Amino acid sequence: MMFANDAAASRYELRRGDELLSVLDYRDNGTDVALVRAFTNPAHRGHGYAAVVTERAVEEIAARGDRTVSPVCWYVADWFRDHPDRQQLLAAR
Repeated sequence: MMFANDAAASRYELRRGDELLSVLDYRDNGTDVALVRAFTNPAHRGHGYAAVVTERAVEEIAARGDRTVSPVCWYVADWFRDHPDRQQLLAAR
């Protein structure tokens, strides 16, 4: 599997070869990254690909060290609830 940030499309992608498995759309305003929509190709649902693309996106944002995260998407909000070790990245509400 290959993970990539398609900045031109404002989305993180998880692919296997040419096949798109899952995406995570975002909006980056320079200080905060809003993770707005997780989507997994229906043919590939149930394999944890949304969790993989979310985890890798959060890792990339954390590595930059200059952004917080706003989990707009319900899936991403649930992911953060399940990963308390990453909650320091959340934007203040």
